[in-house]
Parts: sequence; structure tokens; C-alpha cells
Amino acid sequence: MKTDRSDILTCLRNSEDYVSGQQLCDRLGVSRTAVWKVMKQLKEEGYRIESVPSRGYRLVESPADVYSESEIASRLHTKWAGRRLIYFDSTGSTNPDAKRFAEEGAPHGTTVVADRQTAGRGRRGRAWESPAGNSVYFTIVIRPAFVPDKASMITLVMALSVAEAIHGVTGLDTGIKWPNDIVVNGKKVVGILTEMSMTPEMNEIQFLVAGVGVNVNQESAEAFPEELRGTATSLKIESGRQIDRAALLARILEQFETDYGTFEQTLTLSALKERYESRLAGRDAAVRVLDPAGEYTGISRGITDTGELVVEKENGERVPVYAGEVSVRGLYGYI
Repeated sequence: MKTDRSDILTCLRNSEDYVSGQQLCDRLGVSRTAVWKVMKQLKEEGYRIESVPSRGYRLVESPADVYSESEIASRLHTKWAGRRLIYFDSTGSTNPDAKRFAEEGAPHGTTVVADRQTAGRGRRGRAWESPAGNSVYFTIVIRPAFVPDKASMITLVMALSVAEAIHGVTGLDTGIKWPNDIVVNGKKVVGILTEMSMTPEMNEIQFLVAGVGVNVNQESAEAFPEELRGTATSLKIESGRQIDRAALLARILEQFETDYGTFEQTLTLSALKERYESRLAGRDAAVRVLDPAGEYTGISRGITDTGELVVEKENGERVPVYAGEVSVRGLYGYI
């Protein structure tokens, strides 16, 4: 019945007029009784659905921030991103789940979504706070045809997609703290973790998984662990309003599908670079590069076509900084 629910919601949401029960039966290959049962369930969950004899059904309003497989699927307008959707009310972490499904043959674009994570993690194994009811956690499976040394750019592609999707849904001015943290008003709202699985010969990519965690509807700084309150925020805190998580997730997947297609054309960031740099937090500002070979300061000048941060040293030399090897911090704070 899950598929029927999402398909029926999709039909209702995409129609500007009433949809007859018979149309739904014919389109979805289900019985009138099945349609009636789904409508009853949706109404019980808070969906306002008008039923008019001889005309059919019309979706008037969805409940506030309903977050379910059916709701998310009904909002998607993608060709492959999220077309196979796996939803959990609670899971350890969507990245390991996605890797397991990928190893079992899950197709390109399979997306694992959770309302709550009990073992979320970020870069370098850092814990990621993952309570239920207020955030977006998802991981998408990517099966690329390119060589492994191109894989790191996917993290930047996802960062751009998420930053622009959030701006589109909320109107907030989103920035990207290179390479992949999304910030609003100088505080982090998104973490992204991309992982790669190689063939036994280590010369080809079996699959990538790109995991995203978005702080959406946390009410205040007290919702975050004490050590993060100075650097973390949520979309609701910054915008002053509740954000529809299903709509936001759908927008992110749609934007990523488009941006990934652009990236595939050249296997560089050349066509996305201008947009990325327009959101690069701290561009033309002083940064400290925490390189194991020796720290140094300089000015952030943008990125290369392959995603390295360009830092201009005090002597005028411009050097590329590679993600994963070093950390970059603002000279006077997080950015």
C-alpha cells in the first residue's frame, strides 16, 4: 500500500482540478476500495482532501511538516534521484544503510532517508546530533562512470545543490564553507559526508554515497550540544518560520540531479565554478591553512576547476589546497 499512497498523493498534488476515483484506479491499476482506503488514511493523518460526487478528490492542504515516504515521493520531479526511496523512522546512520543497499545492487539514485539517526557521524568520525522531528538526513547512491580521482568533486557538487535548494525554499542567504559545510549568518546548518567503494583491483569506483544532514526546525541554540552552540544553527532559527522538510528534501534532490548532470558533461567543476564561488564563505578574506607540513595564512581566492581552494600567500604565491589533507579556518572564527 505504500506505493499506492505515494502515487495517489502525487496524482492529487500534480492536478489543478479534481481527480476522479476512476482515473486513479485506471492510472494506478488499483481498485476503488483501495483508493477509498488510502484517502481515509490520508485524511486521518491530517491531509485535507475534498471529496465531491461525480468530480472526485482534490488535495486542499497537507499537514504541517509531514515527513514520510509517501509525502516525500509525492513531491519528487526527478528522473533518477530518489526514484527508489527507502525511508526509516529511525536508523543508525543513512550512510552505512546506503552502502549496504548499494552492495546489494541498489540502482543509481537510490536514496535512504531517516527521520532520526542514532549513530550519525561527520568527517573524521565526529558525532552528528540526529534527533527526530526536526532535521533532514539522507544519503544518495551514485554509480559513476568516471575514474576515482574525480570522486572528491561530488562533495562540492552536492554542497552547491544543497546551498541553492535551501536558498530556494527559505530565501536565506546560504554560504559554503569550503569544501562542503553550508552556513547561514556564519553558523553551520548542513554537514555532508561522501564515501567511496572501489573494485577489488582498486582502479574503478563501485559506487559513491553522499550523505547530507540539515538542521531544519530546531527551535533554539539549546537544541544543540553545548560545544556546538556557538557554531551551529537551524533554518528555522535563522528564518523565523517552520520549514517543510519533505519539500526541502525534494528540492535538494532535484537540484542535485541537475548539477550532477552538468558535472558529468566535463567531469570538472568548470560549469558550476562561478555559482559555487558566489556562495563561497570567506572568499577574499584571511584564512589559516592547517597543513600537517606547516600552518600558514593567506587570502581565500576561490576554487580551481577540480575543486581545490586557491589560497594566496603573503608573498603573492597562489597555491591549491586539497580537501581531506588539510583544514581551513577563518583567521578570526569558524569561517
